[in-house]
Amino acid sequence: MDAATLKKKLKGLGFDFFTGVPCSLLGGIIEALGDEYIPAVREDTALGIAAGAYLGGKKPCVLMQNSGLGYSLNVLTSLNMIYDIPLLMLVTFRGFEGKDAPEHLIMGKHCVGLVEAFGIPNKVPSGGKDDLDAALIEAGMEIAKGKPYCIFIKEDTLE
Repeated sequence: MDAATLKKKLKGLGFDFFTGVPCSLLGGIIEALGDEYIPAVREDTALGIAAGAYLGGKKPCVLMQNSGLGYSLNVLTSLNMIYDIPLLMLVTFRGFEGKDAPEHLIMGKHCVGLVEAFGIPNKVPSGGKDDLDAALIEAGMEIAKGKPYCIFIKEDTLE
């Protein structure tokens, strides 16, 4: 899916606040968002910013690399999940199926299991446009219940 289409779909689902930590796989969507994207110094900080935005009436989306997911788990469990602060996390799936630089392989092997261990609903789209559409719709339903939702973005998911 191209960045302009993803932005349109996110906006169509009501997402109106975007923050995160850049990753090369997210460059297109970050560029498409322009001034609507608020960069953060770390992924856990981005989650805190998103929580504040939600409490201020926004519907947040956090963009991050899966290497920052470990930083984020404490914030997710001690802030977002305890206080029912929903958000969408678009998390790049570095190290998917053992393909990437060596520093991404361990997190790539375990990131889905990590979010599942903490009860965070998630989806790994196959890479096709329709599968990402389905993941976004599912995310919208879970977020409406006050839950965070994680969509893992593989290298072939975005153009």
